Amino acid sequence: MGNSQVSNSQVRNKRKVLALCGGVGGAKLALGLSHVLGDDELSIVVNTGDDFTHLGLHICPDIDTVTYTLAGCVNTETGWGRAGETGEFMASLSALGGEDWFYLGDKDLAMHVERTQRLAAGEGLGAVTQALSGKLGVSLPIIPMSDDRLATKVEVESEGGSITLPFQDYFVRQRCEPKLKAIHFVGRETAQPHPQFLASLQDPDLDLIVICPSNPFLSIDPILALPGIRGILQKTTVPVVAISPIIGGAAVKGPTAKIMAELGLKMNSITVADYYQDIVSGFILDRRDAGEADAIRQIIPRVGVAQTWMQSLEDKIELARETLDFVGLDV
Repeated sequence: MGNSQVSNSQVRNKRKVLALCGGVGGAKLALGLSHVLGDDELSIVVNTGDDFTHLGLHICPDIDTVTYTLAGCVNTETGWGRAGETGEFMASLSALGGEDWFYLGDKDLAMHVERTQRLAAGEGLGAVTQALSGKLGVSLPIIPMSDDRLATKVEVESEGGSITLPFQDYFVRQRCEPKLKAIHFVGRETAQPHPQFLASLQDPDLDLIVICPSNPFLSIDPILALPGIRGILQKTTVPVVAISPIIGGAAVKGPTAKIMAELGLKMNSITVADYYQDIVSGFILDRRDAGEADAIRQIIPRVGVAQTWMQSLEDKIELARETLDFVGLDV
């Protein structure tokens, strides 16, 4: 699996890794990788299917979570938003009868205002993301999956049938309470992968593609839905390794468990491995789920077991090291 790539990296004495991720879980591993790899060795492609316009502002939840995490200013209690946040704006908005279901902290608000202004002036989302993350001290590339809009919509049960909701309406306003029937990616036919994303995938010196432990259905699938991406991953000779977001038969965070149940899927890493089987050559699951490894090897030949539960910075760095070691990259 990618032996020539590993050999090339050793000759170059430099490793090149591309990480695909969503929000909280993906950001944790991205942080670990950033401590092991240099800024010119790691690129992070982030889901933008969750992006939406709210109060006239362009909100990018996953990009901001990754940015704040790498910048060291994320709220570590929630995994999203900024540390030391204040809520004067939201309190005042609520008092005026405004829409207060999606929390925007005072510090966080500045990010959305500046992004919206720059996009309105004609800059692409990738350029804006790089500029704003750089202002926060992040020097490695954070790449939105696309400069175009691809919106995640969820079809849910409703009286007399079903309705389709924007993802944030379902996820935040309605707290994932409606029963989910299907997930749709609006714009998937026309949205193009970001040029830096494609360039990273086609880099002849690329050593490893990591699918971070993000929600496969909501965070990774929008990336894979972009034209050509799944086909590239299916054909690449570069190792593609996915880390399971399931630990001990449960999801670490978010609506993964509820969504899997409502889609009729079993809540285990075997299901995740099966979901990724056509695009990955390796799979890493948590030690607590080691009993599933043999079953997964029937789906994906190379299986690793590690501590994927990331609480401390040391946990994040160790998982990053084990992921690189899994494909024979020096750490």
